[in-house]
Amino acid sequence: MLQDQSDTFDNASVTGIATLEDLRRHLQWAIEVEHATLPPYLTALYSLDPERNADAAQLLSGVFVEEMIHLALAANLLNAVGGQPRLDAPHLLPPHPRTMPHADPSIELALLPFGQDALGMFLRLEQPAHPGDPAEDDDYETIGQFYDAIEKGLRRLCAELGEDQVFCGDPARQVAGGPFAHTAGHLGPVTDLSSALAALDEIVEQGEGAARADVWDGDTDLFHPRTKAVSHYYRFQELALGRRYQPGDTPRSGPTGEAVTVDPAGVRPLRPNPRLEDHPEGSPVRTAQEAFNQTYCKMLHQLEQAFNGNPAMLGMSVGTMYAIKGQAQSLMALQDDDGLAVGPTFDYVAPEDRA
Repeated sequence: MLQDQSDTFDNASVTGIATLEDLRRHLQWAIEVEHATLPPYLTALYSLDPERNADAAQLLSGVFVEEMIHLALAANLLNAVGGQPRLDAPHLLPPHPRTMPHADPSIELALLPFGQDALGMFLRLEQPAHPGDPAEDDDYETIGQFYDAIEKGLRRLCAELGEDQVFCGDPARQVAGGPFAHTAGHLGPVTDLSSALAALDEIVEQGEGAARADVWDGDTDLFHPRTKAVSHYYRFQELALGRRYQPGDTPRSGPTGEAVTVDPAGVRPLRPNPRLEDHPEGSPVRTAQEAFNQTYCKMLHQLEQAFNGNPAMLGMSVGTMYAIKGQAQSLMALQDDDGLAVGPTFDYVAPEDRA
């Protein structure tokens, strides 16, 4: 659970969230934070041969789906307080390597093949805050501290203005269940303080574990229904250490369960942080990269529509995600002049330039 901040409303300077507009701005940042994780996770996931690296592919694909749930929850939170979620915008797709939006510069994101470098990046990204770490609304050191600042601001504004004034958004803009109903995470509507706090808990606990002292995130494991789900940080530890967490394990003990195998020969040797300009216009590689970027931006547009009054578009965006997967895998089957596999660049394509 996020920390109870009810006794600290008065110190708005700690969180930088003193008005509804401040809150809306930070919730838009939350959408951008959740989106920023997607290109690195997808690059690592699609670099894997899913038959030779079934464990790693399963773990990474589960994290990706839950990040999509977090993105939708952040949009629900913003809609609930009268904001307008934005996803189809150039600043969401800056060149890699890049930093997390409004984060400490030590949280750097890159497009890398699966391996120890990628896992090190993911572990830094999902690093749990320590109990007692301060809320940080900007230049945050962990994502949990950023969401703590949002929770503080939310509680403070509800105490000052009343829940009805804070949760002034149109309930019809909320998305729920839908294509993610079968997953371990919970995508529910946000209409009041209680449901908002539940959404924040879902995001933080799936990332760093329950109560910042537990390996588990409180949900059921999608692929192993008789066990609890491991949070993202500890799933990446499973891959880095080559062993699964099992009941009774703790952050201190580390994983003591069955082996998690990774076959390095089943990882495509991708060139890190590819660029369109690495290849001439009209070349097969650049053409495939440009096609991928078009489809990825189409997905962002569909998600933006889904979060702005057309919830049915969420299902259409899932279909586009499958198209993205196929294009990425076809792209990675190509090689550049150095014999390295070619990955997507995740460049923004303006709406007028899309096919």
